[in-house]
Amino acid sequence: MQLTLVNFFKKTVPGHIFRGKRRLVKPVSKRSMETLTREYERQEQIMFLLRHPYLTLEQSSGHAKELQKREKLVAKWTDEQTRSKLKPHVTIEERLQHLRVKEAWD
Repeated sequence: MQLTLVNFFKKTVPGHIFRGKRRLVKPVSKRSMETLTREYERQEQIMFLLRHPYLTLEQSSGHAKELQKREKLVAKWTDEQTRSKLKPHVTIEERLQHLRVKEAWD
């Protein structure tokens, strides 16, 4: 009974408590400020690393050619064993061959 009376006379915000003209505003604490400061410092460090890359444009332009990844990928798909797993190419003529009964036109 006493809990009901306390809740009945409690002054609350009308409507949604975190939106609108009479909303509840969470007070800023020291811990939340420190967390936000750490997050901004972390983002700034990431942006610094992105602004100053490890390799220059000249160094990064040909580094993948030495690894020959593209050639290995092409060789993998041109292998006869891999080609045998794929379905053969079908043309429209082969697909519609059953419609050709006789060549003579009426």
